[in-house]
Amino acid sequence: MEALSSTDPARIGAHALLARLGAGGMGQVYLGRSPGGRLVAVKVIRDEITGHPEALARFRREAGTVRAVRSAYTANLIDASLAAPPFWIATEYVAGPTLAHAVGAGGPLPAETCRRLFASLAEGLASVHAYGVTHRDLKPQNVILGAQGPQLIDFGIARGVEDTALTQDGQAPGTPGYTAPEVLLGGEAGPAADVFALGAALAYAATGRPPFGTGVAATVSYRAVHEPVDVAGVEPDLAALIGACVAKDPAARPAPAEVISRCGVRDALVDDPVYVGLGALGEPVPVQEMRTQGPGYPYVPTQQAQQAQQAHPAQQPAEPERPAGRRRGALAGAGVAVVVALALAAWKLLPFDGSREEAGGSGSTATPPAAASGGPASGGPASGSPASGGQAPGAAASKGSAKPPAPYIENNRISRYLWTPSPDADKAAHGVGQCNPVPEAKAPGADFQYSVSTTRSDPGPGAAPGTSVRISMRVKYAEMAQTAPDPYYVAVAVKSPHDISPDTGKPFPMDNRAVGYTSKPTDVYTHWKSGGDVTLTYPDDFAQHAAGKTWPAVPVGNDPGDWTVVFYHVEDDPTKYDSIACTGFQVG
Repeated sequence: MEALSSTDPARIGAHALLARLGAGGMGQVYLGRSPGGRLVAVKVIRDEITGHPEALARFRREAGTVRAVRSAYTANLIDASLAAPPFWIATEYVAGPTLAHAVGAGGPLPAETCRRLFASLAEGLASVHAYGVTHRDLKPQNVILGAQGPQLIDFGIARGVEDTALTQDGQAPGTPGYTAPEVLLGGEAGPAADVFALGAALAYAATGRPPFGTGVAATVSYRAVHEPVDVAGVEPDLAALIGACVAKDPAARPAPAEVISRCGVRDALVDDPVYVGLGALGEPVPVQEMRTQGPGYPYVPTQQAQQAQQAHPAQQPAEPERPAGRRRGALAGAGVAVVVALALAAWKLLPFDGSREEAGGSGSTATPPAAASGGPASGGPASGSPASGGQAPGAAASKGSAKPPAPYIENNRISRYLWTPSPDADKAAHGVGQCNPVPEAKAPGADFQYSVSTTRSDPGPGAAPGTSVRISMRVKYAEMAQTAPDPYYVAVAVKSPHDISPDTGKPFPMDNRAVGYTSKPTDVYTHWKSGGDVTLTYPDDFAQHAAGKTWPAVPVGNDPGDWTVVFYHVEDDPTKYDSIACTGFQVG
């Protein structure tokens, strides 16, 4: 939970906004207060994707699903605005740690607690399935350990049995490590897929480890299809039930009713002392502090009341001004136990740790920039740069520049960036092409330039030839500044055509959705006085950082094809980085 920013609205519909609960590719979720004082979770779709039919269809379907499923295991819909922008939905606000946070903070749960939780969640799935809805993204991050029992959240990719599947780029819905093999292989996400996810989530609860290990998304998904779930050390009967739920064949998985029967619980989950204690792992919601925020925010009347006020203007209450010094409060906390029934990035395929998706997951249709023709090597304008506008060099360098940069960027998100060479063979041979989607942030100034060139080396008899890649970047005319520009740290990601096994360095037969191998963040204004380039060499200056581990970059010859290069502005946290430019090169 975070304090509101200066750009956040004071209210959405009739609800005064109190804090940010999170953000994702689909939109922003706020903690709100209804006119009568009820706390609600308000999810607002991003302005830039309101015109995208598929995104809007998903958002409306989420509202319809939450409205239709009336269950003790789901939060109820309170209000919605789906006819015109801004589009938003509000649900009950549910406080409590997620299963992911509870296990991450307190360790694996005892077998008896797991059985009780298993049975409760299976009952919740049965309740949802009774409405003809499959969840399609059950995972520890989407299970709330509420005071009255667990709740299922995030129905953004849920759908009824009669609905047409809406996927992006042919990607399977769900989260690697919790998505069923049949879904990963292009099949339907039916009720049996939810049972698979339930078993995987309980494997995590019982072990404290990701059910199919760590690594980039494609690696985890490969294990889910071909390898057994990790239940090492789990009590044998519980391990057997988990194994049945995550059977590779969906027909072999038990139905929720059978799961409940096999758990054999005789006591209420809320009487389990371990479960009750989990609530203490999340920081309490500072409701008393929130009540002091935003006093006097006007009630937004209903349409009938607005019409009545228009008919009798003298009766209209004056709208109070928003206090200039509005106290927002320090609402952030490590592992805050605040969960929203409208979880973020609703439909996306996420990495195994539930982190956010790379730009473009919303289905942006903007025209992609050209590749980096005319970068520093040519001296001309960087046609590949997405930045345009009148910013002076260094004007955009204030974001995150007050603190030292992160030492690396974490490979913790899905990246949909893809560079394709020009259909003209001669141009393609010189690195001309285009990248899609458009990067998500502006580069520093209007003249951020970059270039990529490849060099084939011949080390001599007995050694295989290799290819090195030289990547340069600079801000043109930076030397014209009277004083040194604020530092603006950039890390470069080099992404192979296919996902690479971190163990063997060989490609998997699937498209690469990882961020890739990245360089150490470097101040792009390092040579501002001379206007010189910052130059990096792949693979020497690159490595992959994920799940607390580091792997060296593989030679480009390991995966011939079209490689993608993305430039990221980096803040002081390895997970905080925004793409600013994109290009690529061919190998083989």
